[in-house]
Amino acid sequence: MRENRLRTLLSEGKPTFGTRIQSSWPTIAELVGRSQNFDYVEFLAEYAPYDLYALDNIARAIELYPNFTGLIKIERSAQAHIAVRAMAAGIQNVLFTDVRTAADAQDCVRTVKPEVPGSIGTHGNDAGRAAVGGVVELIKRYEDSVVVLMIEKKGAVENLEAILSVPGVDMVQFGPADYSMSIGLAGQRQHPAVVEAYEHTIKTAIKMGVRPRAEITSVAEVEYYMNLGVQDFNLSTDTAILSAFYRTQGAALREQVGASLGRVVATTA
Repeated sequence: MRENRLRTLLSEGKPTFGTRIQSSWPTIAELVGRSQNFDYVEFLAEYAPYDLYALDNIARAIELYPNFTGLIKIERSAQAHIAVRAMAAGIQNVLFTDVRTAADAQDCVRTVKPEVPGSIGTHGNDAGRAAVGGVVELIKRYEDSVVVLMIEKKGAVENLEAILSVPGVDMVQFGPADYSMSIGLAGQRQHPAVVEAYEHTIKTAIKMGVRPRAEITSVAEVEYYMNLGVQDFNLSTDTAILSAFYRTQGAALREQVGASLGRVVATTA
């Protein structure tokens, strides 16, 4: 059975490193694995266009590399369906969005975990790629799956301790964009009220034995989060990386060529 690298590292109390992709082209997931610098790649299914065949192919690309696993972020409106199909494809871990209450958190755990005696899980036998090792191995895959929750709504912060108390919740990620919207401060990610809620989420999670993850755009941000006790990091997104490259390097190209020619090279409309 393939190791769930994220589960192993969490169980050993070690740091974890991931990055996010919106492209469903499996080669992008393969490039992340090939770097050997990340423990997992997160497919942002909440935002990106994809089909169910893409989930199989992303999982295949991930399996090319040892010490590497996958995570899928899914929207609440389709969470049960996509979680089941992604895990059948071989994506081992799930990030659930829009959690507001402990009951919501229980639904997330229930969706992922196997329906066996002593478990609240409702996940039954799959007939997808993940089932090739048989049902006993499949149950172990479900049991090892890492459940990550977005804490991104006003209600989630208000109910934080109850959410973190739900058995099976392994990790949380604060979402400043959605949280700022939910408290009437849309777009103000650095507003003191948003920062306070972020730090409260991190400190409360650590206190209650749940790992808080930080989404960062640059390694320069790491020290701030480590001072808060964070050891799990997810670095940037393929779309953000490309956007920054096109913006900065495209501008630099125009500037250098324009300077050489002694005139301004106009940008396209």
